[in-house]
This record gives sequence, structure tokens and C-alpha cells, in this order.
Amino acid sequence: MSGETFRKTFGFVRGNILVLTVSGSIEMFCRSMVFPYTPLYIMSLGGNPAEIGLVYALGPIGGLLMFPIAGYLADHVNRPRLIAFTGYFSSAALMVNAFAPTWQWVAGARMLQGFAVFHFPATSAIVADSLPPENRGRGIATMAALSGILALFAPYAAGQMLDTFGVDPGMRYLYAAMSLAYAAAATINLTFIKETRVPVDEPIRLLNLASTLRSVYASIPEMLRGFGSSLKALSVMLILCFVANGVASPFWVVRAKSHLGLTSADWGLILLLEMGLRNLTSIPAGFMVDRYGRTRFILGALLVTAIAAPLFVFAETFVDVLMIRCAVAISAAFFGPASAALLADTVPSAVRGRVMSAIGRGSVNLGAATGGLGGAGHRLPDYDSVDAVVSGRRLVVRVESGVALVLRDGSNRGCVSGSRTLCAGSERSGEVRAEAVKEGAMNEAEAMKAEAAIANCFEFLSPL
Repeated sequence: MSGETFRKTFGFVRGNILVLTVSGSIEMFCRSMVFPYTPLYIMSLGGNPAEIGLVYALGPIGGLLMFPIAGYLADHVNRPRLIAFTGYFSSAALMVNAFAPTWQWVAGARMLQGFAVFHFPATSAIVADSLPPENRGRGIATMAALSGILALFAPYAAGQMLDTFGVDPGMRYLYAAMSLAYAAAATINLTFIKETRVPVDEPIRLLNLASTLRSVYASIPEMLRGFGSSLKALSVMLILCFVANGVASPFWVVRAKSHLGLTSADWGLILLLEMGLRNLTSIPAGFMVDRYGRTRFILGALLVTAIAAPLFVFAETFVDVLMIRCAVAISAAFFGPASAALLADTVPSAVRGRVMSAIGRGSVNLGAATGGLGGAGHRLPDYDSVDAVVSGRRLVVRVESGVALVLRDGSNRGCVSGSRTLCAGSERSGEVRAEAVKEGAMNEAEAMKAEAAIANCFEFLSPL
């Protein structure tokens, strides 16, 4: 590849994208060391699978309260400062884990981390604003791949460390290092990220904080009613993905160690190979998403995961687990940039912060095995029930695949190529239909049928 071709292909990796990639690499390295083994740390402090589920269920409580406010702040305050503040707050919360005497302290720190969601909408909005529509798929995929390179050996190195020093002291060292690294990443973000939009006319002040909070929550139903069909389908699908991860992801490592006899280093090696494969696949996946559209890859990734993930229950050897995780890795490499790019395509820049806070960042780590957002462990009577939790995600992923069928690939193509205008994410379905007919994307009869089908599919969402 010539220098000119390389610049044209990856020229977007500069400015905010480069800064967020560097800081994200630091944070991902630490997460890849710590989070795969957090369930084992909880158990070393006297916890059991039931209490693992409880710990992982506490995180979303803070997020549910803070995400609407985070989205509003992302659209009304200085985003680089908001991102940096969240990094410093996360650093303090993570340090609590390093000195936790019991698993209850880990639970408390987990809840504090749940409040540290202010940076998600702001970061997603800056990324979407900093990437042109025709480069969003490859841009998001490239950021993920570059951030993952540094973290490639992190799980294996952490696993070796835990096998050498023990889970309890090893995890304390790792949490302390993670806290310091998050503070460093926050400083980088504060220093180098540039704002991407003009400040609003009415900045938020303490004097009008109460009225601001009331308006934030009161505006959510109206915003949801304005979602277009593709955005509604994407919202439902992402919610189901978070449910699936929350149910199963904390218990992959528990089953691998307690049922299959794998060591921490074995699990780290599996995650190393998984991350390596995902990183190798991410950039080509991003190019394919930009070239061929988002929806087909979203659906394909969900179908592969629906088949591969439940097979973990029947795995008996290291190789069995490795093959399953590799299949999930390839699916995640396509799903991440496809879903995130689709959301960026369908949401106007002015409201990206609020929309992304309402339904997530537009993406989720498909088939995550490093600890989810919630957990069903509080209903587990014993280790044998871990099988039911891991395999139970099959039903959720199948429902996700059904919802994904409603997504329209024209949603992103309209934004990328200008050939369609079905990407008007915040427009009503009738307006989208009329505009599609006007531009020749489909004839009147086809548009009427599509509109009716979508309306029937989302009738259950009409109260929103």
C-alpha cells in the first residue's frame, strides 16, 4: 500500500480519534487484565456465584439513574472535561477494590463505577462528529483494533500473575495499577481532546440544576416517540444484548475453572487468542460494513453467536472453549462497528448525546466473557446452575436476531452515499416513506407495505 493510499484509507486517525484511541488503549489494557478475573476475586473474598450476580447487578443501578443526565450533559457542557472528570472518578472507585477486605466492598465499588457513565454519550458523540459518514464503520473498527493491540497479552499476563501470586494479592496489585492508569488516561483526554460542537446558549448552573434534571427526565418519552423504525429496532436489539451479557458473562470464567479445570493462565491464553483474532478481523470488517451496509453483518453476527455461545455448556477441553470463543470473536468484530455506525448514521448530531444515553453507545461487546452489566447469579443455588445461565442466553440472542430483521440496510446507505434518505432517524415513518419515494429508493406501493410492516412490528413500542 502506497503512502498516499494509506493516508486516504486511514487519514481519519488523527485529532480526537487519535487521542481517544491512545487513552482507550490504556484503559482497555487494564480492563483486559482485571475484568476477566473479577468473579474469581469476589470468590477469594468469600463470595459465591449468588453474590457474584449481586455484585454485577449493582453496577447498572447507578447507570440507570445517571445515563439520561449523562446524555443531557454531553449535549450541554464541555465534553472533553466531562470525559476527563469521569476518568478521575472511575480511578478513585477502582482503588477501593485494591483495599477491599470483603466482597461487599467490591460490591460498593461496583455501584460507584455504575455512576461513572457520564463519558459514554460524550465519547460516542465526539467519535461520531469526528468521523465522516463514509468512514464510520472502518473508523470505529480501526479504533477498536488499535486499542486492542496493547491489550492483546494482558489477560494471559494477568493469568500468569494470579497463578504465581494468588488471586487475592494479584488482583489487588492489578486494581491499583488500573486506578493509576485511568487517572493517566483522563489527563490525556483533558489535555488533548477538542470540542466538536458550538457550546449551547444556556449553560447548566447550580442555580437551575433542579429544573434541568426535571426537564431531562420529562423529555425522554418525547425523544423516544421520535425514533424512526431502524432506531427503534436497534434500541430493542441493544437492550437484549445487554441482557444476554448481564446474564452470562460473569460466569464464563467460573465455569471454565470450576467445571473444566482450566487455570487462570489457560483462560488468559484463550482471551489472548480471541482478542488477537478479533483485532485482525476488525479493520477488514469495518471496510466491509462501509461497503456493503450495516444490517446484514448485524444479523449474521447475532446468528453466529446464537449458535456458538450455547455450545460452551458442552465444552470439555481447552480446545473446545477456544473454538467457541474464536467464533464469538469474529462475530463481535463485525457487530461492533456495524451497530455503532448504524446508530451514528440515524441520529442527528444535535441530539446524539441524549439518544446514545437512552439506548447505549450504539454497540455492545457481543458474547462478552469479562463480566457483564448485571447478573443472574443471585438466583443460582449452586455451581451446576452456571450451565443454565450460560446456555439461557440462547433464547435472548434468538430474539435479538428476530429484531435485527426489522433493521433497514438503507438506513446507513442513505447517510453514506446519498442514494436514499431512509436514515432520517428522528423522522416519523410517513415522512421517511414519502422522501424515499421521492428519491426513487422504492415505489409507492413498496413504501406503503414497508411502512405498514414496520408499524405493526413496533406497535408494542407506541406507549413510548
